[in-house]
Amino acid sequence: MASILSSQAAPMVFVVDDDVSVRESLEYLIRFEGWDPVTFGSARDFLAHPRVFVPNCLVLDVSLPDLNGLEVQERIATEMHEMPIIFIAGYGDVPTTVRAVKPGAQEFFTKPFNDDVLLTAIRVALERSRIALSSEARMKALRNCYASLTGRERQVMSLIVSARSNRHVGNELGITEVTVKAHRGKVMEKMKAGSVPDLVEMAGRLSAHVLRRKPSREAAIDSGDV
Repeated sequence: MASILSSQAAPMVFVVDDDVSVRESLEYLIRFEGWDPVTFGSARDFLAHPRVFVPNCLVLDVSLPDLNGLEVQERIATEMHEMPIIFIAGYGDVPTTVRAVKPGAQEFFTKPFNDDVLLTAIRVALERSRIALSSEARMKALRNCYASLTGRERQVMSLIVSARSNRHVGNELGITEVTVKAHRGKVMEKMKAGSVPDLVEMAGRLSAHVLRRKPSREAAIDSGDV
């Protein structure tokens, strides 16, 4: 995954609508607010755009000539989970579509919509995206810290967070308490943990991350697969 970009980078608002007049109108509106608009006339063109790592959201027309809004939403849910969606639709599109897309949408507006209401929805969506990206960056940093541990250090960490004393850790691993203390110090340093409770919290986040992403595989942190 590419590095998270600087928080000073302008948030990006993607617009997908096959009506050029809608795209141009929204582009002006978004740019006036200080955000970076990126517009597309088709869903496939939008999906070909690389993932970005700044706060972002998508203003998406429900009815498009190639893929419908629900199909685009399904793609985003797995590939760009930090991108909230604001659906827009003509009145004729609402009855058959809103029930399907509303549960996963940030907002759903029918054309013509109020500019101020749309801008408010975009602000909320961008903040949601910022929080998601920040959380992802923190988890990536945590995973990198864990990856820097040796196999023995991972074993020691697993036992430490299970509330084992240095003596118990040494007995279980067949090493001296002095060696345990040395490994423990390295674990705390590499994980950037200020205390054992901090380390326990980190281990819980790592385990939860494994369960979310790889439910069929071993979730224990001493497996090394985090």
